[in-house]
Amino acid sequence: MDLQQFDIPRYLANLPLFEEIAPADLQRLAQGCRLRNFSRGENIFSVGMPCEEFHVTVTGQVKLFALSPSGQEKVIELAGPGISFAEALVFTGKPYIINAQALSESIVLSVGKAAVVREIEDDPRFAMHMLAGISRRLHGLVHDVQAYSLHNGMQRVIGYLLHPLEENPATSTALKVSLPVSKATIASRLSITPEYFSRVLHELESAGLIRVDKREIHIPNAARLASHCA
Repeated sequence: MDLQQFDIPRYLANLPLFEEIAPADLQRLAQGCRLRNFSRGENIFSVGMPCEEFHVTVTGQVKLFALSPSGQEKVIELAGPGISFAEALVFTGKPYIINAQALSESIVLSVGKAAVVREIEDDPRFAMHMLAGISRRLHGLVHDVQAYSLHNGMQRVIGYLLHPLEENPATSTALKVSLPVSKATIASRLSITPEYFSRVLHELESAGLIRVDKREIHIPNAARLASHCA
């Protein structure tokens, strides 16, 4: 992708965060944005760095994670194309409290805090859109906490596999899930060990509920898999 030819205002208009913002406002906001290409394994930001912008994954995959004092990694979120991150933290005036790293070659759009604040001051509706986006992120985090607290490891894995059918997991349709990152990364995201994640996949495959083909998970009947979770 030619970053010089990338139409930032048009891209912003397609994001839920900015979809109802006037074109002139998007043009102005775009002036406070920057587009960067990150190699696999390259850090986008680290704990302690000043947070003066939030980010959107344009292409690739970004891993948001924390490190324990012993160096153990905990994946908090996997941000694929169109997913924004750090939008709440940018208003706190505090440094980043987590790390972000590209899991594959990725293009990331960063939206400067000064540009966002200027738009909020000019149009209160812009602030409402920002609050809605932050609320969706908070809802997702609460959902994760509930899943970790109330669901066992098997249920977490099945819930992850059926996430594309989140609105209606009881449908009997067939489904193919492509694992976007390594099994170890997904396991960390689900707060289970990589060994346990692999064991669950093996058990589900032995039961005829899924078929594993490298990073492709074939689900012949989503309803059967969902009922196994129950």
